[in-house]
Amino acid sequence: MKKRLTLLAAGLISLVGGASAADGAATLPDIPFTRFQLPNGLTVVVHEDHKAPVVAVSIWYHVGSADEPAGKTGFAHLFEHLMFSGSENHKGTYFQPFELAGATDMNGTTWFDRTNYFETVPTTALDMALWMESDRMGHLLGAIGQHELDTQRGVVQNEKRQGENQPYGRVDENVLVNTYPANHPYHHDTIGSMADLDAASLADVKKWFHDYYGAANTTLVLAGDITVEQARAKAQKYFGDIPAGPPVPRQQPWITPLATSTRGVQHDQVAQPRVIRTWIAPQLGTDDSVQLDLATTVLGGGKSSRLYQRLVYKDKLADDVSISVSPFALASQLQLSIDVKEGVDPAKAEAAAAEVIADFLAKGPTEDELERAKVSGLAGFVRALEKVGGSGKAAILAEGQVYRNDPAAYRKDLERAQQATVASVLAASKQWLGKGNYTLTVLPAPAGFDPVAEDKAVKGLGDAAGRPKAVLPAAKTYTAGASDVDRAKGVPTVASFPDLSFPKLQRGKLKNGIEVVLAERHTVPVTQIQLLFDAGYAADQGRKLGTASFTSALLNESTTDLDSVEVSRRKERLGAIIGSSCSLDTCSVALNALNSELQPSLELFADVVRHPAFKTDDIERVRGQWIAGIAQEKTEPTSLALRALPPLLYGKQHAYGIPFTGSGNEKAIASLTGDDLAAFQRDYLRPDNARILVAGDTTLEAILPRLDAVFGDWKAPAGAIPKKNIGEVAAQAKPRVFLIHRPDAPQSLILAGLLAPPTKAKDALDLGIANGAFGGTFTSRLNMNLREEKRWAYGAGSMLSDAKGQRPMLIYAPVQTDKTAESAAEILKEAKAVIGSKPLTDQEIAKIRSQRVRALPGSFETTSSVLGAMSSIVIYDRPDDYVQTLKSRIDAVDRSAAERALSAVIHPDALTWVIVGDLRKIEAPVRALNLGEIQVIDADGEPVKQAK
Repeated sequence: MKKRLTLLAAGLISLVGGASAADGAATLPDIPFTRFQLPNGLTVVVHEDHKAPVVAVSIWYHVGSADEPAGKTGFAHLFEHLMFSGSENHKGTYFQPFELAGATDMNGTTWFDRTNYFETVPTTALDMALWMESDRMGHLLGAIGQHELDTQRGVVQNEKRQGENQPYGRVDENVLVNTYPANHPYHHDTIGSMADLDAASLADVKKWFHDYYGAANTTLVLAGDITVEQARAKAQKYFGDIPAGPPVPRQQPWITPLATSTRGVQHDQVAQPRVIRTWIAPQLGTDDSVQLDLATTVLGGGKSSRLYQRLVYKDKLADDVSISVSPFALASQLQLSIDVKEGVDPAKAEAAAAEVIADFLAKGPTEDELERAKVSGLAGFVRALEKVGGSGKAAILAEGQVYRNDPAAYRKDLERAQQATVASVLAASKQWLGKGNYTLTVLPAPAGFDPVAEDKAVKGLGDAAGRPKAVLPAAKTYTAGASDVDRAKGVPTVASFPDLSFPKLQRGKLKNGIEVVLAERHTVPVTQIQLLFDAGYAADQGRKLGTASFTSALLNESTTDLDSVEVSRRKERLGAIIGSSCSLDTCSVALNALNSELQPSLELFADVVRHPAFKTDDIERVRGQWIAGIAQEKTEPTSLALRALPPLLYGKQHAYGIPFTGSGNEKAIASLTGDDLAAFQRDYLRPDNARILVAGDTTLEAILPRLDAVFGDWKAPAGAIPKKNIGEVAAQAKPRVFLIHRPDAPQSLILAGLLAPPTKAKDALDLGIANGAFGGTFTSRLNMNLREEKRWAYGAGSMLSDAKGQRPMLIYAPVQTDKTAESAAEILKEAKAVIGSKPLTDQEIAKIRSQRVRALPGSFETTSSVLGAMSSIVIYDRPDDYVQTLKSRIDAVDRSAAERALSAVIHPDALTWVIVGDLRKIEAPVRALNLGEIQVIDADGEPVKQAK
């Protein structure tokens, strides 16, 4: 077994096209790079990958919340937001030029030890991107005044409220103050406290920029369609004149394991207790950190793990359990999480988990467990390397350089993992899991609960002795050069764009008539296969709600020959990913397989699809998890609204008049039987209702015989495929407002719905572009109003979901509680204006057209993205060259066509509103708006009797 798994691990490496071997260990992936430093101290790392005409730009500043002094918590993150407010030579929002250029994977994030900004742009837009990044790096302060600070302060505070409004959203802050000493850099969370955010001043902004945003504290990674020579010239041109900045003291690792185990209790608007147990462990880059990653995979890394087997399968004490390590630069966290089953004493679940861990600390992992953990970890790492941007290769190189002064640091960790032994994993586990821990039990909040008072009562740890002093880097002289960039001319114009490269679709058929659609993509030796069925949540009609999704979930369990644990183990041994899911109109089962293991992976895939056992034990276990999941949906504002709105929008008799989570309701799920699932499989998951989509490193000649071998003899059952009722629904005659009470919510969730024509409608493209301007992009009207101008939301927008029948158009805004009514009024004002006094402009439509067209070359970088486009082509009967000809159709959309399409959908007097929040604070102001007839409903959508 060990030899076979080691060979499999070696086979993974060809995914990235580079490899090396050492001491007979498994061959490891290689991300070739060149590193150099400009005279001003800026470190540049370049990786060439010419498979797509895009370049990932990733710029990392070596500063995070760990560097914040007392009383300034949240400032690193607040400053990240300010970096998007414009610069001295580009006033206004930072996103605008990037939207026009078709940038993808664009964002900024802050963490304990770094702040990063990233985007993937067409190759021809690289000068624009580097001009923009260098302008805010070298020329920011003149553009930041009190207005910009107040705007982003409000946005960040709403981001904090939005996080805390989620179930278990206050956990992290509690855990940090109880696991790290008060004088540890990780004692507070990154988003900071409301009081400290309120106190942030312009002087703080200037000091932070001066202290930390110099060139010598920064790493720039360029990955993609670029050469080292080009990168060197462009980096010097745009960044070479920026001052190095003062030397930045480096925080030093400080491992502070708890001497004794401690406990805490937190209450929240949650559906079930959760137990979170946390240990402190060594930092990123240490051998123990790698060993602990393997240990936690064995203990709690999935269905086959020891904790899951004991607590979920055997003892039935939990609906879910996991344990993992989160490695940071100064210290790491090991964290166990148990979602306790309803009616079970959390202490009993804790005790069982403790027994499993104690047994592991006595014996360690088995050879088979360890090898499966190695393969799973390596396969996951390598699959991430298909992308240059986002969390792909640019981020991996940047993380290594910033945290460990080595872009190739990932290789050291992979080598350690491959060389790990049962003894080494056991030794690290004993060392750190045997120390003290902090256990937080989160319980459902009682009536009248005050979360603010509870949080204020949390004391946390005090200071500890032994904190190492921050260390200044070795003295070095840096020089900033002169610049020949005339920034007064503004952002460089992007005059040309690369052509889209999308594989030509090929079609074939199996012996039994199943159609196969293939897109060849020979970048990595992986084949992805999707079995697509015309079914979906809409097929629940006339059945118990949730049948489609529940049946799909049971496909991931036992087959007639293999129990669910063995299915999971085989996937791990093959390095294969098999999953099943449903959406509104379809269900699918997908395989992501390494070509070296394609045949056995296909055999397992076919067994899962064709021979689900629907065993009673599996059904009961998943049923318990499912019902708990529905209860959790009812405590999460967005899920709660998505459960309530569709039946109100479509009517309960329509196939779409169901919770859009697809999970059904408790009563229906509680009554499902194996016969119900088998009946759904017989009616919908059948060969005469299936198409097979294939994307990856194969050919039609090669894949058809392999598919025929496992699916060619699959025969359709007797009986016709049922028809789904997706008939047309009339628009509402008048507006309606439905309120749902969520006690103590720091935010309200506003969701307003309208009906739009199906995805196959002739004007679907026109409507999509119009919606992009109205609410579908960062610079859209809705987001700019509620986020950037009013500061009442972290984000707001509108969205169109694809559907075979009438689509839902949803307007979405999580807003601070005291601005709920005002936000709803602004949404209504924008809806009325866009079809009335303030129609979309030629400029707004041109912006979205440009963004859509120019994003195309970077939108299909991965095999998964190609497969997604193929699915849409098949589901909505689009021509095979739909993607290749999309540019000309987008270019043909003008303002009048977009305006016509949007006006046909947006009827302010037909809006159905669902507002979730603390009705004690928002009901009266919302009623005073006179938006429409108001009704208070419960989490099941049923009317609530009002007290007289």
